[in-house]
Amino acid sequence: MKKYSILLFTLLLTLSSCDYFEKANAVEHKLRKIENNVKTISREVKAINNELTKEQSSAKESETSSKKKKTSTSQLSSSILTPKERKDISELILYRHAYICSYNSEKGIPNWVAWHLTADHVTGPYKREGIKFHEDEDTPRPWVNTYDYNRSGYDRGHMCPSGDNKWSQLAQEQSFLMSNMCPQNHNLNTGDWNEMENQCRKWAKKYGSVDIVCGPIFIGNKHKRIGTHKVMVPEAFFKVVLCREGGKPKAIGFIYRNTEGNRPKDAYVNSVDEVERITGYDFFSQLPDEVEKRVEKEANLSDWN
Repeated sequence: MKKYSILLFTLLLTLSSCDYFEKANAVEHKLRKIENNVKTISREVKAINNELTKEQSSAKESETSSKKKKTSTSQLSSSILTPKERKDISELILYRHAYICSYNSEKGIPNWVAWHLTADHVTGPYKREGIKFHEDEDTPRPWVNTYDYNRSGYDRGHMCPSGDNKWSQLAQEQSFLMSNMCPQNHNLNTGDWNEMENQCRKWAKKYGSVDIVCGPIFIGNKHKRIGTHKVMVPEAFFKVVLCREGGKPKAIGFIYRNTEGNRPKDAYVNSVDEVERITGYDFFSQLPDEVEKRVEKEANLSDWN
């Protein structure tokens, strides 16, 4: 009887062991399955983190690029081209592909327009044909338009001329923005003013580059206005030119009455100091003081020719 009891116990133990191992194997299988799932999830989380890292990196690069662009624009505002800000006039600074414009929304014309003209910029395939004068939607409403000049007796006179922007389609198109225009006597626009624009292009070729700032001059307190948007008509125009090439900077100024006339260039010559006195602007203030004082008191056209 005892012998049978031992056999029964052994059999039960064996069956119990088999059941244990089956359960153990099942548990082990489940653990392996869970482990595989964890590895899969881990890989997916890692992939998501990589994507997030890339997106964050891209966002940082975009932000850095944006900051660089803003820095570049900020550098333009303090460049040698830009006259010192005047608190007594309405001013909106507009950065274009080829020029910088200080726009006066109260007058509907620029206070001044400045650009760096290089020898490479005086020629190119992009002509004015087919380009229309158009509103500048970056300026405050109501926008000055080409119809304000219709039957006014005045041309839409470019400050930064079309002829300086043949090097770029965008530059050419932006030169026809109404914010770059002033009411200008037709004879002046196509005559002596145009001759000076051509002369500046010759200087750019001769010296490699020149810096130019030009704009309207208002004399007295009452001024004529034209068009629906009451665009103010200047009594005169100024242009100052700086050459920094060749190791010895030089500058010269010009003042043109907004009337008919056919005079030699030297009839319009003024020192930059004199143009500053008349306009109230401080030109080329980024030059070293001793250089600025020297070049701005000169008014000798023969030094340029």
